[in-house]
Amino acid sequence: MQIEELAKIIRECGVVGSGGAGFPSYAKLNSKADTIILNCAECEPLLKLHRQLLEKFAYEIMSTLKLIGETVKADNIIIAIKKSYKDAVESVGSYLDAFENIKIKYLPEIYPAGDEVVTIYETTGRVVPPGQIPISVGVTVFNVETVYNIWNAVNNNAPVTHKYVTVTGDVEKGITLRVPVGCKVSDIVKMSGGALCENPAYIMGGPMTGRLVNPNDVITKTTNAILVLPNDHYVIQKRKSNVSVDMKRAMASCCQCQMCTDMCPRYLLGHPIEPHLFMRNATSGIYTDTNSYINTMFCSQCGLCEMFSCTQGLAPKSLMAVCKDELRKNGVKIPSDIKTDGVRKERDYRKVPMKRLVSRLGLKRYDKEAPLIDTEVKVKEYKIMLSQGIGAPAEAVVKKGDKIEMGQLIAKHSKSGLGVSLHSPCGGKILEITDKFILVRA
Repeated sequence: MQIEELAKIIRECGVVGSGGAGFPSYAKLNSKADTIILNCAECEPLLKLHRQLLEKFAYEIMSTLKLIGETVKADNIIIAIKKSYKDAVESVGSYLDAFENIKIKYLPEIYPAGDEVVTIYETTGRVVPPGQIPISVGVTVFNVETVYNIWNAVNNNAPVTHKYVTVTGDVEKGITLRVPVGCKVSDIVKMSGGALCENPAYIMGGPMTGRLVNPNDVITKTTNAILVLPNDHYVIQKRKSNVSVDMKRAMASCCQCQMCTDMCPRYLLGHPIEPHLFMRNATSGIYTDTNSYINTMFCSQCGLCEMFSCTQGLAPKSLMAVCKDELRKNGVKIPSDIKTDGVRKERDYRKVPMKRLVSRLGLKRYDKEAPLIDTEVKVKEYKIMLSQGIGAPAEAVVKKGDKIEMGQLIAKHSKSGLGVSLHSPCGGKILEITDKFILVRA
């Protein structure tokens, strides 16, 4: 298969990275890649779905990796996984003999092992330069569910209409479900038996990088988890902090211990990101050291600095996020000609064990099984967001009042620029169309 042919299938079936920023998967196909990596790191604490999918669909996923490798003519295919995912490792191992170019490489039990820059270094020894993407070092990274969606697109011409989501936290039972894109958070929390605490709060994603949502927010193609926690939990309270208050607290108490920098995963790989210098200058009104501000653009927003490293509970990540946004609004672009300082020799001694992180966050009691259940989830209404990843929003190709079928194309990507198509997760009727979403009644 040629790159153009595979890319067209992936784009028309609406496959994007099923997590993170939702980068359109067709745009990752590149003949410059000599290595393809399947990322099964389960980067965030408490998430289960990628290891579960790899265990259940190992052959389908491995055959798709082989197809991608042959299409872009990559020499190496690596399944990056943690040894503790024993069932998934065994499932992959049972098929390895059939795929001579596929190898397993084990990732350390650290956070954030699933950050693709960290994953690439741990499996290949290559360091992605600051501001660059993996293809700059000849690597392309896909996560497990994304590759499974590509398999469905190639073999069944099946568009992405559903998403695997882990529901965990303070719920009756942890569970991983295949749910329709566009259903409400509250719909799938009910499937877990509901929250056990009064006034629960909801995080879409993981405890480190996920965002606070309300029960009426909807599942998208990038939703990996719904984490339910008591409203007064540390993880929730950190999300609710006010930026102006965070700045005043930093002005009053940041002691420049440098722990935020010393523990930063990107800094340890040689990237010019030094949160303590930003905190020093931003809280002191020093603007002559412009590099400390510009270098915030190399922050991966992993959250380690403010959720684990800072002994005073300050918020470097949140403050740097505001700085990055302001720089972008004012036309400042990420510098692309900066070289790394080389992997720092102290890196091996500053990795954060996942178990330690879970305990520090107060999540140990929630680190429990969340078995994959294939029970079909059906609801009355679906709100399909027109923007579900990086790129231009899709444009509706249906009208209010139209009757549609499950899997039908309802929004088309623009001809120019990044973007993918959207399809209905159910048969029904179009209730409403706006510039943000399409509302479907099943």
